Parts: sequence; structure tokens; C-alpha cells
Amino acid sequence: MPPPIVLIHGAFAGPWCMADFAGHFRDRGWTCHTPALRYHDADPKAEPDPRLAEMSIEDYTDDLADYVAGLDDKPIIGGHAVGALVAQKLAVRGLASGLALINSNAPWGMLPFTDDQRAVAKGLMRAGAFWEGPMRVEFDLMAPFALNKLEPDQQHAVFDRLGAESGNVMFEMFFWMFDDRKAIAVDYDKVTCPVLVLSGAEDKAVPAVTGREIAKRYGAKATFREVPGHAHFMFMEPGWQEIAADCADWIAGISRPES
Repeated sequence: MPPPIVLIHGAFAGPWCMADFAGHFRDRGWTCHTPALRYHDADPKAEPDPRLAEMSIEDYTDDLADYVAGLDDKPIIGGHAVGALVAQKLAVRGLASGLALINSNAPWGMLPFTDDQRAVAKGLMRAGAFWEGPMRVEFDLMAPFALNKLEPDQQHAVFDRLGAESGNVMFEMFFWMFDDRKAIAVDYDKVTCPVLVLSGAEDKAVPAVTGREIAKRYGAKATFREVPGHAHFMFMEPGWQEIAADCADWIAGISRPES
């Protein structure tokens, strides 16, 4: 039996954003799971659960560790952005047979490389003490930095499904130098499975240079692919089918028994 696949969505989003990829993998014969991060499965327009404010990347990781432990086999774990950080932290715990990272946010210790990355952090700073509660993202920040390869009507459709995120999680990611817990730190040496790192060449939120640097830290375990013409939400952008097929071929390759 091929290993199951677990796809972890990113900040502000939910399992819905992984529907196309999940469907593709299921059509190829895999069992595919799309769990929700804690407090990310409610009506996006409803008042967020106040407990969301207390969440950390560590909480998301603990939740998914319990979820993965309940599966019959050790899965391939894919993740987008924040979800890719969680995926890596699960692999550190030995819970993944492979990792597929889509536009992963930078782990602890990696400084921003571009003016666009710095602009996102500055946008958060303008939100005041955002780390003290649940926060929402503005369309004017999402559209040019993360939804830039979607048509305007699709930009609004995706944005309308985005909910609140833990301000503390955003603090851990963008201001990691002030986080004594080092919540987004990854011990690369403890990841023993193959790692696929996908980066959209036109992603302004998490530029491809970040993915290239992440792959470098995994050494020979990693395969890095910069995807031309795609950005942060590449799994929903026109042409996502080719990316899903490439991921599926890579998964099939690492899952094939040795002769």
C-alpha cells in the first residue's frame, strides 16, 4: 500500500485551499488527508475563537502529531507556508516518510532576503500589538503579495474564505528574533526523509530564494524546484495541475520499493 498523504494548509486559510491537490492525489491512488489547524475550521466571517490568540506553531505541531500518529502508515506530509513549517517540525519528530514544502515560510534564524519580505513584516508592525489576539489580513496586503497570480475575481473569492489567524503565530514567524521559545526552529539533522521544496518564481510573500536556502540546509536529502510563472497560492493558480502531477511523480518515486 502506498503511504497516505497529509496536506497542511497555511495561515488564515483552511483545508478548502488544498482541495485541488488532494483530488489529484486521490485520483492517482493515494489516501489524502487535509486536516484543519486548530480553530481554522469555522465560518471565516464569524468572530474568531478567542483561544486562537494563544496558539503557537508548537500547538499546531502537537495537534498534527496526534493526527498523524492515528494513521495506519507514516505519511508523506505536504504543507504550504506556515503549514510547511509545521510539516518540517513533524518530520523532526520522525513522523514523515517524505516532505513536500510549498512556499515554506522561513524557519528560525533566516533573515528576509527581499524588500517584499520586509514590506510584509512592516505591514504587520502597522497593525499595533497584533500578537495579543486573533488577527485578520487585509486584502490590500494579500492581493499583491500572495494572490498576485490569480485573476481579480479569484483573488476576491479566495480572500473571502480567509479567516483569522493567531497573532502570536505571526509574531513567531516574522519576529522570531524576539521569540525565546524558538517556536519555528527546525533541527534539519533530525529530518531523515526526502524533502521536496517548491517555490513560486513570482511569490512575493515568500520568494524563491527562501526555498532555495531551506533546501540547502537539508543538503542531499532535498530536491529544490523553482516553479516559473507561479506565486504563493500555486496550488490554486491556473496551471496547478502540472505542479500537482510533478509532486505526485516525486512522491511515487520516493515511495517505490527498492529492487
